[in-house]
Amino acid sequence: MLRARDAMDRSYAQPLDVPALARIAHVSPAHFTRVFRATFGETPHRYLQRRRVERSMFLLRETERSITDICFDVGFGSSGTFSRTFRDIVRRSPRAYREQAAVTGVPTCFTMAWSRPSD
Repeated sequence: MLRARDAMDRSYAQPLDVPALARIAHVSPAHFTRVFRATFGETPHRYLQRRRVERSMFLLRETERSITDICFDVGFGSSGTFSRTFRDIVRRSPRAYREQAAVTGVPTCFTMAWSRPSD
């Protein structure tokens, strides 16, 4: 399971599917989904979405790139899905998050811990 999760962390922006991840973990797709959820507390799909949203949060805070560019760079296929998923996890839209994210003088590790989505 850790190898599959590490692969998701490394390749979050790439299209990943459960059968490919199950092969990495050397189990069947159905068993992979059950064990992943029991081990990490969320489905593989939700974990991957959360990783993508976490990366997009950083890019929204630290860059001036457009929200659409960020959406596609982190691996979402459409801006509508990105906005809906972002709002689901962060509880505000990407635009509102960017407007409220103030650049502060605190280390990045603290910013990441304080703004980590909890879902």
